[in-house]
This record gives sequence, structure tokens and C-alpha cells, in this order.
Amino acid sequence: MTSFYVENFGCRATQADGAAIARQFEEFGLARADAPTRSEIVVLNTCTVTASADQDARAAIRRIRRDNPDCHIVVTGCYAQRAPEEVASLPGVSRVIGNSHKHQLAEIVVGSCLRDQVSSTAGHTAFVPLSSLGKELQNQIFISDIFAHTELLAAPVFDAAGPGMNDRTRPNLKVQDGCDNRCSFCVIPYVRGHSRSLPLNRILEEVNSLVHSGYREVVISGINLGRWGRDFDKPLRFENVIQEILDQTVLEKLRISSVEPMDWSDELIGMMASSPRIAKHTHVPMQSGSDRVLRAMHRKYRPWHYREKLEKIRAAMPMAAIGADVMVGFPGESETDFEQTRRLIEELPFTYLHVFTYSSRPGTPSAALRNQVPVQIARERNRILRDLAAEKKLAFMRAFVGRTVEAITLNVFDGKCTEALTDNYLKLRLQGLHETNQWVRARVEQVEEGALIAVRVTT
Repeated sequence: MTSFYVENFGCRATQADGAAIARQFEEFGLARADAPTRSEIVVLNTCTVTASADQDARAAIRRIRRDNPDCHIVVTGCYAQRAPEEVASLPGVSRVIGNSHKHQLAEIVVGSCLRDQVSSTAGHTAFVPLSSLGKELQNQIFISDIFAHTELLAAPVFDAAGPGMNDRTRPNLKVQDGCDNRCSFCVIPYVRGHSRSLPLNRILEEVNSLVHSGYREVVISGINLGRWGRDFDKPLRFENVIQEILDQTVLEKLRISSVEPMDWSDELIGMMASSPRIAKHTHVPMQSGSDRVLRAMHRKYRPWHYREKLEKIRAAMPMAAIGADVMVGFPGESETDFEQTRRLIEELPFTYLHVFTYSSRPGTPSAALRNQVPVQIARERNRILRDLAAEKKLAFMRAFVGRTVEAITLNVFDGKCTEALTDNYLKLRLQGLHETNQWVRARVEQVEEGALIAVRVTT
């Protein structure tokens, strides 16, 4: 049986796309390989949010070609959509399939290219060995206008064998893709297209299927998650899908990934605070604490708006995790701008940060801006914010010493402890070996190496 392997790069949405691609291949009767070296088809599902993401993809292509020269390398994802000719020119690449055609990837690789060489069996298409592929099929590019794209590739990231087979006890379900914002630094709208939403009935079907398979926590994600439902003929709001999941499924814990500041409504905050079935974990992208820089980024909020949102979240959920994305080194970012960002972070109740250094992306408005910040200065600003974030995270974690927390067990750590994740997104190491995918109550005894060290409480 022909084998395939999907290697994903980047965000949660990309991981979910990779799961959907794997599902496509399995529906064609192909077998999932456990490593690229043992696969006949290797799909690289790429990211392009930074220059280093492109470099990672190119390095992976070189590695796979070296380690498995006979395999067919198919490159898809955001890098493929942004620079298809560049990707196709790389040695070893058989096909480049952009996000515009990702929903047809398996059909392109297995079906349409070999339509005269396949036969239908029990509703599936039998795959002919790749040795039958001719030279003329190599380096084909499948790409079209992403803004005309209406498909939404969606499949939960989870192990089909069920929880407990590996450490994937918290499947991720993408319910939204694309973005209608035009932040001046961001290439994502140009490689993922307009905002589009997974229909509510499909979401409920997927969540119920996950629950039936034994999963107890599900993470919902998207490129601009808070815009879910706005593209429907009869528009819905993000709060509607959250309430329907609570009402129409018996999912024990729903975790919400990143939601833009504008979409943290009072209703959403109240819903999260009042329901024990929603994880007390908020991620609210900030990017900058400077009003001038936010305007240059074309972000749709100001620092005081952002502060107001976080203060409401903290007031409603005193022990919630609060995270953010922050960018340093945006063109023209002065020392004053950076200090405003640093001070705002210092004053707000963050429990963790994702700090990024600006990376110029071809075709974005910011790429043409003058006053690019020198790399050394941007790196130093990155270090300062990372150090500040580490201090805030440690202080937050230490506040739980002596307390009892709820967590879901993930996997065994070093043969002596069981790793778990708390409701409010803290890594926990539970003394002793415990079954995975179980909710436990644990008493925190200390903080060590970025984790809460705890013992299970049975009463």
C-alpha cells in the first residue's frame, strides 16, 4: 500500500489543515507513514509568516530529498501560495499546491494526475505506485486567486485511534479561515483569502465525533477566530457558536484560541467566566503598546482600548491565563514607542507572551516603509520583552503554590511524573504515573523548570 506523510509548519490552523490533508489521503486508501524516510509521498504544509518560516521549509525539502531521494515531495500551504515558482524551482519538489487548491490536494496527487490509471474499489480509489508517474508530471503548480477561494479545509488534529495512544489529548478543530483585516505587516490575507466560517452543523458534528471518540477537551481555532459567522447569509457571532457547543454537545472542556481585541465582547467574557466548561484561558493579540505604531500597523484598536479589554477579563476571571502576541522592530519603531510597549506589558496582567521580531514580507505595505529597525536593536528589544514575560509568568505560577488546581493529564514525563495542563494553561507535573486524558485535582507544591510540581488530590 502506498504511504504518505504530512509535515506541518506554523500555526494551529496549519496543523488542522494537515490533519484534513491526511484524512483526504486515507479516504483514497493510502497508509499513513510514521516518518518521511518511510513514505512515498511527503507533503510539506508550509508557513510564510516570517522569512525564517520560509527558510525552515526549504531546509526540510533539502533534508527529505537527502534522506529519502525516491519520495515525491509535495509542497502546500502559505509559502506555496505566496511564492509557487520559487518553491517549484527547489530540487526534489514534485508538485506545488497552493492554499487555493489544498482542499483538492489528495485528488490532485492521487486522482486527477492518474485518472486513467486508477480503479474504484468499495467507494475508494486504489492508488497506482508512484513509479508510474512520468517526468511530465513533475514540478506542476496548482494555484489560483486565493480571494476567489470559498472552501474551508477542516479536520480535527487528533489521533484516530483515540486518546491515550499518544500525547494528543487536546484535539484542535479549525472553525474559521482567512482574514478580512489588512494589517500592514501581515501576508496572511494574501495567502489564505477572505474570512470564511465552518458551518455550525459541521462544527457540532466534529465536536460530537471527538466526544464520542473519548476526547474531553477540544481547542477551537482560526486565523481570525472572532470573526466566525460574519460571512454567512444570515450572519452569526462568535458567541453563538460557543453557546451552541455548550448546549448541543456534552464536551467537558472547550478551550478558545486567539481572539482579536475587538471581538472580546462583554458577552463573550461573561460566558467564559460563568461556564466551568470553558477553559479560563484568553489569548488577545496586542502587537504594540504604542498608539503611533498600532496606527502604522493598521490595527483596529488603540492602547487604551486594549487595556480596557484585559482589565475586564482579569476582573471577571482573576486566575485566568492571559496571553498575547507582541511584535518588536516594526519599521520606524522608536525607543519611545518600544518603551510604551514595555510599560504597557509591565502594567497589564499577562501570564505569558509570544514575542516576535518584525520580518518584512514581500507584497505587504510595511515592506516599503522606511526606517527599518536595525536587526541588533530589534533582537535586544525582543530579549527585554521575553525576560519581562518570563518574570510575569513565574510570578503567576508561584501564586498557585499551596493551591488545588484542575488539570488534564497528557503524557508520561521522564518515567517518574505525568505531564498535565491546567484549566488556565499552566504546565503541571504530577508526581507518579497516571492514565492520560483524565481530569485530576492536584495540590501544587512548588514551581520548577517552568512547571507546577504537584501531587494528586483524591478527595
